[in-house]
Amino acid sequence: MKILIVNPNTTASMTAKIAAVARVTARADTEIVAANSKNGPPSIQGFLDVATCVPGLLTEVKQHSDIDAIVIACFDDTGLDALRCMVPVPVLGIGEAAYHAASMIATKFSVITTLARSVPGLENNLMRYGLSQKCVRVRATDIPVLKLEEGNPATLSRIRDEIRSAIVEDRAEAIVLGCAGMADLMAQLSDEFGVPVIDGVAAGIAFAEALVNTGLSTSKIGAYAAG
Repeated sequence: MKILIVNPNTTASMTAKIAAVARVTARADTEIVAANSKNGPPSIQGFLDVATCVPGLLTEVKQHSDIDAIVIACFDDTGLDALRCMVPVPVLGIGEAAYHAASMIATKFSVITTLARSVPGLENNLMRYGLSQKCVRVRATDIPVLKLEEGNPATLSRIRDEIRSAIVEDRAEAIVLGCAGMADLMAQLSDEFGVPVIDGVAAGIAFAEALVNTGLSTSKIGAYAAG
């Protein structure tokens, strides 16, 4: 099985981190192909970035053939509907995957994301997926996406503070990490806080493998019909 995990932004260091997490998660017989857009914003933080990165994302995906599934490594699930129309294989967004994973292991969860301007888009997606009632709150750390690439201890401390508040104030039973740039923190934070901390990259790869293994793909008789 070959899975393409594609980062819609142009930051190669983030793509490398995403690829490492995907390969650790994937089965031994799954090949992970990681790529990022060549044109577009260096990070995706709000509605404008979501819109401007889609052309580069679609162009990048066209460069890859002979794949069994695609995972979009942006928590906004950028370009998800467009790619489902464009290709015959299953396409998953890491936000969608993480929310569904959280809903299956906890009665309620909170999301820890980056900037406050990203919150409305994530809340819109939760409503679209029918999971807004299970999400207690989407919390912004006010950490820019690219700051996550620096490995600054103060950045991790801020994420920890929001997780702590989500458990105490929101009474969240699980935490969803709301940015692909946080993908490498899942195991560490799960152990530290004693609750499931869910990364969408890992969830997306696992769900993609499951769909391929069961022979399921995107329906093409309605909204996702090829143009």
